Amino acid sequence: MTFDYDFPLPLAEVIKGNVALALAEDLGPGDLTASLIPAERNAKALLISREAGILCGQAWFNACFIGLDPTVRIKWHLEEGATISAGKTLCEIFGNARAILSAERAALNFLQMLSGVASQTRQYADCVRDTNAVIVDTRKTLPGLRLAQKYAVRIGGGQNHRFALWDAILIKENHIAAAGGIRPALTAAESLAETEPCCRFVQIEVENLADMETAINAGATMLLLDNFSVPLLKQAVAINRRYDSPAILEASGGATLKTLAQIAATGIDRISIGALTKNIKALDFSLRVIPN
Repeated sequence: MTFDYDFPLPLAEVIKGNVALALAEDLGPGDLTASLIPAERNAKALLISREAGILCGQAWFNACFIGLDPTVRIKWHLEEGATISAGKTLCEIFGNARAILSAERAALNFLQMLSGVASQTRQYADCVRDTNAVIVDTRKTLPGLRLAQKYAVRIGGGQNHRFALWDAILIKENHIAAAGGIRPALTAAESLAETEPCCRFVQIEVENLADMETAINAGATMLLLDNFSVPLLKQAVAINRRYDSPAILEASGGATLKTLAQIAATGIDRISIGALTKNIKALDFSLRVIPN
């Protein structure tokens, strides 16, 4: 079972909002340097990759230029999600010279960040390709860009966890303590989930095998195993399989590219990685205007 579901808002609406904020932030009352160029002059520009990775964010990139020049033409040579190598021309842009130069930075910022997320996600996803485990993201995202980053995770081969606090219930240690224990916390969560159509799932975090069994016996169907070692994960999977309706098990905390294969080999269902959207290495791109 997976929870890779539709976005809570149409992506077109998300992109429009992201780009409007980015352009307003960069341009303010106007681009002083671009005003040195005659207003009627057109130009051609090339987008060039400087390193290998996964291409992601074309729609955001396009929207930046269209926002300043609705007549701009952008010809992509590769599709979204394509594997790119260094030194390749990825697209050609034809339009008003001022608009191209004014939109350049915002467009590149989106493309390099989202391609960075997708590229990093692909590395993690490739590590578990021959297992039953899937890679999922977290809420450790850049403020205001969560849906964009979660989109990039999908392009890179990962899946989305909850989008925000309103679309799923994740009971963590502090919630358990405040609610009076695992069983009362789960009972309250299940009752709430039945009345909230936006609630996609109920998940509870456990820190040891005893709490795990307590949670399963209390009706938990999805468990977050917090900072379990590989031997403990193996035991957790074995215990879970003894039940008639095994819970979905998600490993969380400390997974790296070096340890991922071992974690996935335990038989775990999901591995959540905060680094997918938190520790981002932007992919390097360059935009070059071709002189007339």
